[in-house]
This record gives sequence, structure tokens and C-alpha cells, in this order.
Amino acid sequence: MGKTIVEFKNVVKQYGQGEGMQLANNDVNFTIDEGEFVVILGQSGAGKSTVLNMLGGMDTPTSGTVTVAGQDVSSMKDKELSDYRASTIGFIFQFYNLLPSLTALENVALVRNIVKEARDPMEMLRAVGLADHAKKFPSQMSGGEQQRVSIARALAKDPKIILGDEPTGALDSETGVIVLELLADLCRKDGKTVVLVTHNADIARCADKVIRMKNGKVREIRINESPVSVREVEW
Repeated sequence: MGKTIVEFKNVVKQYGQGEGMQLANNDVNFTIDEGEFVVILGQSGAGKSTVLNMLGGMDTPTSGTVTVAGQDVSSMKDKELSDYRASTIGFIFQFYNLLPSLTALENVALVRNIVKEARDPMEMLRAVGLADHAKKFPSQMSGGEQQRVSIARALAKDPKIILGDEPTGALDSETGVIVLELLADLCRKDGKTVVLVTHNADIARCADKVIRMKNGKVREIRINESPVSVREVEW
């Protein structure tokens, strides 16, 4: 693996005050290397999406530090966070967040409004196997195809890190395999750092590193010496 690209150090995330106070993350510590395929595993309410949101610059810790590619994300102001999200992070959500009135190509091309050096949208659709769907609207595509468009959109930013929040959660297992294979390839072949949040332990078998969370804490960090290929996993 490469050098460390992400470090969470003593990260606490608290919502609310007094009796209504909730600790979403409680002293979270871990590192992620460049080019690593990482799964953050845990049940609903484990605190894993909060970690992803802080890593993506959509939320900030109550205390502790989040460092990404040498930048202290936890102390950034709004404008800096906005630049960080634009230049460093590619997001893939469970529900594809495509604009229904735009074609697949136009949805990917939107990134040009955010990133000056965005990659060619048609090339990105080709990369996810959807060049022939360029003129289709989201309503004319399956869930798996829409998710692949959202991956193409994330890739168009040429991000250092790709974050997926249950990216196969709304897909059937066969389609989920296609999407996961695509993400694993981005890691193995293109050297992208990929961090997925999921409650599905099967997906964790494909990862280089598994960070298991429960009740806002990291319970275990496991290195997978020989990750299985996505196709080998029993779904």
C-alpha cells in the first residue's frame, strides 16, 4: 500500500446538549493508505455514516482531528470545505441523486460547474460501461445503470478518494456485484482510495482493510491479507 492519506485522531462527534445529547462518534482512531479499498462495517446507528460525512467534509468533529492528504479537514471553514469536497472527494450515495430532467451525459457533465479540470463526461460513461446510455434519462435506466452514472459523475472530478454510503443498498445482488466490481477495479487498477460504508459483512471480504464500528466506537481494525474478488463472494 501507499502512504497514509487519511487519519482520524481521537474524533468525537456529539449532537445536541444536556439530556438530549447523543454521541455519534466516541474517540474514533484509524488510518487509511493511498490506494486502499476500505470497508467501514456496522449496523444502523453504529456511527459509520457520521465518519463518512466528516471524511467527506459534510460534517465537522466536535473534537479530535481529521487529516486528509496532509490537510486538517476538521479545522476548515465553509469555503475551504467546499473546495476540499470539490477537489478531493467523489461521493456515491445509496440513492443515486441524479437530476431526472438531465440525460446521463448531462448529469456527469454537471461536475464541470464544480471542478475546472473535470474529466471528459463521455469518457467517464465509457469507463463504467454506459457509453450507449449517454442520451437516456434516469427514468429510462435501471437502478444499477443509474448507480454507474453516479460513479461516472464522481470519477469526472478525478478525486483522490471515493466515498460510498451503502452504494449497493438499493440494488439487487447481481447488479450490486457489477457496481462493487467497478469500485474494486478503480482501486486495484487506477490506484484510487475507496472507502465504503455498509452493514453487509460479505462486502467486507473484498476489502484490504475492514474498520468495524459499534455504538460510535471502532471495535476492530482488520487487514485482509488476501481479499477475495467480488465475484467469489456468496451473495
